[in-house]
Amino acid sequence: MLNRRHIRIKVLQAFYAFSQSNNDDLKKGINEFNHSIKKTYDLYIYLIQIFIPLKRHAGIKIEESKRSFLEKEDRFFSKSFIDNKVIHQIESSKALEKIVNDLKINWVGDVENDLVKKLFKALYNTESFKEILISEDDSFENQKHSLIKLFKEEICNYDLLHHFFDEKSIYWQDDLDHVSSMIIKTLKSIKENEDLVLMPLWKDDEKDFALNLLSTAITNKNENDKVLQKYSKNWESERLAKMDSLLMNLAVTEAKEFSSIPLKVTLNEYIEISKFYSTPKSNGFINGVLDKIFADLKKDAKLTKVGRGLID
Repeated sequence: MLNRRHIRIKVLQAFYAFSQSNNDDLKKGINEFNHSIKKTYDLYIYLIQIFIPLKRHAGIKIEESKRSFLEKEDRFFSKSFIDNKVIHQIESSKALEKIVNDLKINWVGDVENDLVKKLFKALYNTESFKEILISEDDSFENQKHSLIKLFKEEICNYDLLHHFFDEKSIYWQDDLDHVSSMIIKTLKSIKENEDLVLMPLWKDDEKDFALNLLSTAITNKNENDKVLQKYSKNWESERLAKMDSLLMNLAVTEAKEFSSIPLKVTLNEYIEISKFYSTPKSNGFINGVLDKIFADLKKDAKLTKVGRGLID
């Protein structure tokens, strides 16, 4: 499920792509945004399945050890991982099976198999994986805790996995951290002997928030650009970073159009996003310009906020 921060980032990316396209077709901009959101969910479905091929490679490792008479290794390589009850529930989930078949997303293929093989080899020597192998507590909750720890500490930080997803889709370069948090929440929610409950991509009216923010920002861009030029007149226009302009466009749009969002929240959110998506000095510049714009909008009664303290 997308949180507000990630939604704002996805809207910013779509807004940037639209502004670079020299296309004024709002419908195409919205369609591109919807496609990018779909790709985020595709990544979620991809990643929740990662334990299934890892289990398969664990089974292969056990059989290889038996054949090679590596008795010393055999003693330490238990079946704890392939017998993990949480992995079994993921593997046998009807809900997951249906969506995997619908979306045709899986870990089948030579490239995928090679990656999982390398990932398993890397995991095999980690403390998190060793803890799973030697644990004598086979309770569902302990196995779930151990699997979450393995994912959090090792799997989602594996560089080749990041590279694989970057190569797979340009939409996934900034999504992996957030999707990893979705995976952790999903794992935590799994209950013994119950089918896997997959997270929805949208919560409540968040999709309406995203689409309204993007469409209004695109529609009002020329008007907002004039406002930004007025309040950043001490800066040469060519020195004003493109991303700064788009971030402030979205901030002004959000402040004016969404009456239930406090001004401080809007201001702080776009300042934080600028730290990752614009220049090192952008956050101070954006803070100063938006402060002035918001102050004048309040003075001219051009902001409508519902609820005590939302306009401060």
